[in-house]
Amino acid sequence: MTKDNQIEIYKSEDNQIEIQVQLDNETVWLNQEQLTQLFGRDRTVVGRHIRNIFKEGELSEKEVCADFAQTTQHGAIKGKTQSKNVRHYNLDVVISVGYRVKSAEGTQFRKWANSVLKDYLVQGYAINKKQLQQKTEQLESLKKVVALQEKVLTDYALDTSETQGLIHVISQYSKALDILDDYDHQRLEIPKSKHKEVFRISYDEARKAIDELGKQTHFKGLFGKEKDDSFKGSLGNIYQTFDGKDLYPFLEEKAGHLLYFVVKNHSFTDGNKRIAAFLFVWFLERNKLLFNQQGFKRISDNTLVALTLMIAESHPNDKDMMIKVTTNLLIEN
Repeated sequence: MTKDNQIEIYKSEDNQIEIQVQLDNETVWLNQEQLTQLFGRDRTVVGRHIRNIFKEGELSEKEVCADFAQTTQHGAIKGKTQSKNVRHYNLDVVISVGYRVKSAEGTQFRKWANSVLKDYLVQGYAINKKQLQQKTEQLESLKKVVALQEKVLTDYALDTSETQGLIHVISQYSKALDILDDYDHQRLEIPKSKHKEVFRISYDEARKAIDELGKQTHFKGLFGKEKDDSFKGSLGNIYQTFDGKDLYPFLEEKAGHLLYFVVKNHSFTDGNKRIAAFLFVWFLERNKLLFNQQGFKRISDNTLVALTLMIAESHPNDKDMMIKVTTNLLIEN
């Protein structure tokens, strides 16, 4: 069952009887007052039949009875209520009492109840199946990120701080996955952001920034040399639109795609990962998103190194996953 304590309304064919029926633990539940209303018998008669059902061993009281909280009006003051536990009986008891009082209404209720329960169980199964599939996909996604972490550790000589950056990526990402129910229930989606874009990256400005990076860091030779026009394409991709709307509406999404595209497109003869990380930080800074409200970088330097290496080692099929990792890191921090 997907939800407990659901309420369904039962109406008799002549609309003379209307009862709020409780659904819980894969059956229906009625209290003694409702049984009296359903079968049109005195409460003492219904109570006697119930006692005999248990006395004769037809049903086990422990298995077919449950107490549910019931809220009622208390006193003359409007809005003042009180809550108490009321004994309820499941469908097995309803059927047994119906046989004993020989009520046609009992047969009608049984058919209705079985129909409702069938629908309820089928829907619950479908929802649970979907939730299980989501959990499985999330777990597989986390496994891929961990595998990327292992690959980076194997292929690169990382110092302690960069290794800590890898651990930070996994830690933050696992929270976003919400694999366990006691996490904060954040699904693995692109989180909504309230940050407004104040800077739109252009090819000319990005090119100047890359050239300045080369001068400041004394990179020589092939650093920053474009192999083709793919770098222009990378910048254009982050501003794609569909039906007049941004394909990546949030600023953090644009930043994540910028980092990914520049790393994976290998537009430069040398320094692709360094340029990608630099442009990522530069883009965040120009959009006033580099630091959080406490004055700390949303993604620390060592975490950015780890994230960039993971993107470089990732399979193209895992693009969406890596974008979600980056975006969640920006917002989580």
